[in-house]
Amino acid sequence: MTQPTPPAAAAESISFVIPVCNEEDSLDELHAAISEVVQENGYDTEMIFIDDGSTDASWQKVQGLAARDPRVQGLRFRTNYGKAAGLAAGFDAARGTFIITMDGDLQDDPKEIPRFLQRLHEGFDVVSGWKQVRHDPWHKVLPSRVFNWMVGALTGVRIHDHNCGFKAYRREVFDEVKLYGELHRFVPVLAAAKGWRVSEIAVEHHARKYGHSKYGVRRLVKGFLDLATVYFLTGYSQRPLHLMGTTGILSTLLGLAGLVWLSISWVFTRLNDLPEDDMHLHTRAIFYFCIMAFLVGTQLMIAGLLAELLTATSRREVQPYSIAERTEASTDV
Repeated sequence: MTQPTPPAAAAESISFVIPVCNEEDSLDELHAAISEVVQENGYDTEMIFIDDGSTDASWQKVQGLAARDPRVQGLRFRTNYGKAAGLAAGFDAARGTFIITMDGDLQDDPKEIPRFLQRLHEGFDVVSGWKQVRHDPWHKVLPSRVFNWMVGALTGVRIHDHNCGFKAYRREVFDEVKLYGELHRFVPVLAAAKGWRVSEIAVEHHARKYGHSKYGVRRLVKGFLDLATVYFLTGYSQRPLHLMGTTGILSTLLGLAGLVWLSISWVFTRLNDLPEDDMHLHTRAIFYFCIMAFLVGTQLMIAGLLAELLTATSRREVQPYSIAERTEASTDV
């Protein structure tokens, strides 16, 4: 059953979580754009800017925003930890009923915020943005589309743009979904695996106005490695033996079957006085392949049992970031 839509006049409690890395030129403009939408709709908000090791004046910009706007909170990392750590720090600090994540480069349009909230009011827990018309070069768009198709095929969460940083969540989602590594793009998948309802909306995408993109070819490689991680976490995190054990059994049986066949072949050559060379198994490559398959299969099953033991006795609780400084709360109203 969908949740009833609150009256239009009801105030929203929203936390904006915005990771920043060398975006000094865009922060004032982004703050003004968000403030305009917030004021028009009467939302109760906080804006959390996370400076992920910027080398420009981004932190000074955040400090200035926090000094004149009590809704702004700033966190500065000691070094660059990556976007997932930035989001995780923002989620830990957020106090709103809803959380909206945005990039700090002005490519996300705050005017879409009411549409995200409307979809949340329809009963969804995670709403992902879809940059249906992208203002990026083809060498970024094409790999992204292939990647999104693969994520949908492997996980069953079929949204068009997992990489889009413009997303909205219910706060409760992050009581169960924890980020580390570079899993930020897979939050909808991780949430769906725990039963949260996921949706998407098409959003307007603007060309980058200042600076340059932080992502290159390495992002694509890391993305596919992270996809393998997410596939394991969402499908087998509580039953790792089902994955490694199944593969191990198949490999062991294949190796064992090959060794049995070679043994029967060796006996047959002895009984029929065939040439002596046919009797030496160590001269045949398949003999070594069978031994390797048997040993690898056995090791996979042992690894699966160890993974089951670790799953039962441990939890990931390492904080993936270190905060060097926080902005002071403003006394201005």
